[in-house]
This record gives sequence, structure tokens and C-alpha cells, in this order.
Amino acid sequence: MTNSTPRPTAPRVCVIGGGPAGLTCARVLQGQGIEVTVYDADDAVDSRDPGGTLDLHADSGQIALEDAGLLDAFMARARPEGQAKTRRDHQGAVLAEFVPGPGDEAAPEIDRGRLRRMLFDHLRPGTVRWGHRLVRVDPLGAGRHGLEFADGTTVAADLVIGADGAWSKVRPLVSEAAPRHLGVCFLDARFDEVDSRHPEVAGIVGAGHMFSNDNDGRAVILQRNSDGVVRGYLAFRAAPNWHVAAGVDLADRESVRSYLVREFGHWSPDMRALIVRNDGDYVPRSFWALPAPLTWEHVPGVTLIGDAAHLMAPFGGHGANLAMLDGAELAHAVRRAVGPDPSATLDEAVAQYESEMFARSGELAASSNEALVRFFATTDEPDLPPDQEQEHRDYLARAEAYRRERARGRGERTGA
Repeated sequence: MTNSTPRPTAPRVCVIGGGPAGLTCARVLQGQGIEVTVYDADDAVDSRDPGGTLDLHADSGQIALEDAGLLDAFMARARPEGQAKTRRDHQGAVLAEFVPGPGDEAAPEIDRGRLRRMLFDHLRPGTVRWGHRLVRVDPLGAGRHGLEFADGTTVAADLVIGADGAWSKVRPLVSEAAPRHLGVCFLDARFDEVDSRHPEVAGIVGAGHMFSNDNDGRAVILQRNSDGVVRGYLAFRAAPNWHVAAGVDLADRESVRSYLVREFGHWSPDMRALIVRNDGDYVPRSFWALPAPLTWEHVPGVTLIGDAAHLMAPFGGHGANLAMLDGAELAHAVRRAVGPDPSATLDEAVAQYESEMFARSGELAASSNEALVRFFATTDEPDLPPDQEQEHRDYLARAEAYRRERARGRGERTGA
């Protein structure tokens, strides 16, 4: 991908949020010669723990990276072996297992921090303004908006792209929708140097993921990350402030462990070891989602991508993949309006992107939220995973179909 010189008539495009969605959008925009600035509240690209690993699907995240000219860079950093998955019951018995075959690159894993760093490193210097927390967005008329940041910086933009996640400050401009809690909380734990210091954990998690639940609202999910790290997610049905009623001091590791020992007391000793032998503190998190499917009437000069548009449960791994594809597709839409041969106004192009994004994300968001509810339900029947081999074949088939449909759609827009 080459970066051409932006034309003087190009609109001022501002992306709020420097996660995978915002950085992918900026990369594809720059590759098409369109000036863009990204604003993010973090002090630097690696100033906070970005979370664990994620898989990039052939039919979405990988297409976005291909558009960004970064698919080879991703594959050089990705872990195809991390696609392995094991489902166990709470006594440790294996219920289902999947090991990817040679050459399987339908959904390789990559640490979130490494993905963010890769995207950032391939933007022009100065593209991302770190330490800029958005506090206010005001319509200025004619589709322009004024942005105010916590440090007092103000900016006027022709197009504001909200890539600022679950609690988006941009979303209220287009929708009154707000995230709702899905009734499940979890504690993020980690195991360092797992192969030498925690061989029992390494043996249970294998090269990829291990999912276990007790069919009564409790689960342990382990993910192999890079550099000998395993991230553990100890999940249970609860309200966001569960620790208050339970008398748990979240800053006291032993207080949390005592609660978990009681909560998971009926699990086998080997499985309980996954809960209490972690390195470092437990980090509380919870699952939230926007109403799905979520749509809105187009508002001139503003749009959303990623979690800001369709926050969903992580079951299915669609969130980050759709977010990156949103970013790439929106960049292509902007180019249709401000490229050498415009085929639409900026608002027409963005409205078309939104219509296609609604269709692409709505059903997946709803199904992901339903999958979480099923996984944490009280039931006599175990919630077994789908056929992973077939799922990987489906990713590849959908990727080819997506490319064909995209090429056909672009041909129709240009009259080719």
C-alpha cells in the first residue's frame, strides 16, 4: 500500500479511539491518500494492559488487514496453533477438542497488544494524538462538529468517526442506546512463564483455549498468549457490584481467592488450581452489550465503528473482527466521496456504509449475546461448541463470497 499526498479539498476526518477499529480505519484512509487524525485517551500505544488474545477471521479481520496492506505482517506475528480449543466439564473431563491442521489460517490468534502496536507502527508519525480524552462533541452546522478534549484542545471536524468503544462519547449523536449488563462478571487473572512455573495449567490449556463450565452459571476460560503467558477468566453470574454484597475486597488477592474457593468449591481440585494459583492480582471485568441489532438514522458528519456501534458478548469472537472490517469499509466509503472520481457525497457514502454495517453486524451481535446466556445457563445439557473444522471452512468460504460481492458492488457504483 502506498500513501499519496492528500488533496487540499479533502475533508477533515477525526477518529475518536485508537483501538484496532480506529487504527485500521486510519491506515486504510492513509493508503488512499486521505488525511486523518486519531485521538485516544491513553498516554501511549502500550500504556495499559490491552487484554488477552483474539482470533482474526478470514472473512472479516483478515480482509480488513488485507485492505490495510498488513496481512503478511499479521501472519508473521500470529499463532495459528492458538486456534486449538478444548471444552471440559467442571471436573476436568474433556467434552470436545479441536486441533488445527497444517496450513489452517482461518482464524489465527494474536495478542491484542501486538495487534495494536502493529497497526500503530504502520501509520504516519503524528497520526495518533495520545493523551486526548474526548469530553464533548457539539454540532456546528452543515455536518461539522466541534470536539473538546480534557486537556482543553478543541478541533472542528467534517467527519467524526466514533471508534471509542462501549461507553462512546460519540454514540449519543446518533442513538440513545446504552450498553446493558448481561448478568455475568469475571475476574481476569494471569499465569506467567506457564510452561516452567505452572505446568499443570499449561497441560490443561494446551496451545490455544480451554473452556469449562458447570452448567450452573460458573466458568473458567483459559487462553494461551505469547511469551509464555496464559490469561485466565473466572466467570460467574452476578451483578456488576457483586463484590459489595459478597464482602470481597477486590484489592486484596486473598479476599478474592477465599470467595472463589467457596464459589467454585464443587469443582475438582485440578480445576480449582486454575482459580487460585495465578500470578498477580485479579482484575474485575463484566460483560455488557448494546441492543442488537442496533440501527439509527444517518446524522450528517458523524458515524460509528466497532464496539461503539455494536458492542456484543465475546462468544464467537466477532467483536474485534467486525470492528476492523467496519474501519476498512468506512475508509473505502469515504474514498468514494473524496477520491479522484467521486460517486457520492460524503454523507451518501457514509450512510451507505452504515446500512451495510447494520446488515453485517446485527445478527452476529444478537447470536453472540444469546451464546453467552446459553453458556452460563443452569441446565442438565452441556453447551457443546460448534464443529470447529466446519466453522473454519465456513470462514474461508464466506471470505471468498465477501470479496466477490464487494467487487460486484464497487463495479456497480462505478458503472464498470
